[in-house]
Amino acid sequence: MDTTSGTLDEALERLHTSGPEFQGLLANHGPMAVEALVRHGQAGSVHRWLDHYETKLEDVPRALEAVTGANWREALGEPRRVTDWTAYFTRLVAERPWREVLAEWWPRLLPGIAGAATHPVIRVGHAVRTLLEGGEEAPRVAELAHALGYWAARHTTLPVSVNPTGTASPGEALAALPHVPDQQVLPLDGLAQLPGTPGWLATAESLRVPYDDPDAARAQLTALVRAAVHHYLDHGHGNGVLMVHTATAPNAVLRALPALPRELWAASLGAAWAASAAITSVYAAGEALPPLEDAGPLTPEEVFERSAAHGDEHVIKMTDTAVDVAAWDAGADADGDGRALAAAVRAQRLIPAVS
Repeated sequence: MDTTSGTLDEALERLHTSGPEFQGLLANHGPMAVEALVRHGQAGSVHRWLDHYETKLEDVPRALEAVTGANWREALGEPRRVTDWTAYFTRLVAERPWREVLAEWWPRLLPGIAGAATHPVIRVGHAVRTLLEGGEEAPRVAELAHALGYWAARHTTLPVSVNPTGTASPGEALAALPHVPDQQVLPLDGLAQLPGTPGWLATAESLRVPYDDPDAARAQLTALVRAAVHHYLDHGHGNGVLMVHTATAPNAVLRALPALPRELWAASLGAAWAASAAITSVYAAGEALPPLEDAGPLTPEEVFERSAAHGDEHVIKMTDTAVDVAAWDAGADADGDGRALAAAVRAQRLIPAVS
């Protein structure tokens, strides 16, 4: 990652003058996309990309009432309080190390991982990755406060409690998930169908979660990200945009693990799986698409460059995660790295390019 030019910090400062959503429910992907662009060698395109993206963003919502240590529970999951939440976390990270704040609030926020189609946790994951690997400059710490505030404001629990206690691998569990009856709906309406979908809870609880082994939990979470990326290649066409989050949300959780106490890792796997499984059941296509015969042998650098040129924020985020998976597969000498990069190419084709 480029940590010397200041491009990322400049971009974050620009984005912090806008709200976390626009048009009522669409998430501001700017902080996530610019972090990925800088990380993958596309810093030179960041401000040009932002010039276009900022045209649809909206101002920061007005503050209503200060969130405090005494009243935060009543403000949790209240979208109108997002600016209050951002101010609260901004105060916290100014007073205490950001890792302490994250460790305290992660278990409070984790049950609401499904809020805003998992965009808040994805934003947190990008912020934590930058802080861990790129430095703790003020705009980056501020970005974590914004991301946590967004998560607190959009905190939304699934309508069914998922407690995985099975033996299935992520790939097996993903393949077995049933679909909700009506997939042509907004995320919250789709999630509301889960309790009445025959077999959904049993399948969601079939995943193996090693509760007493943090390292095994991290390995299983890594396997979930890999399986979700490969699943997108075949079934992402059910909804090319929303299916991206089945992979990017668990990868965001994976990126946060090194900054979290190990005793939180297994619960983090369980929550990430539940969110990914829910979105899969709501939006995955039933029939698999044929393989991409014309994708060709591509390098991760080439695939990401194409995604940067494509310009859509979901394509950029999906490719960022697909490149992670390709690196894991190559490092393990596994047969699967081609599928990971092909999933990014699939996203490029399913999602319209920015004109």
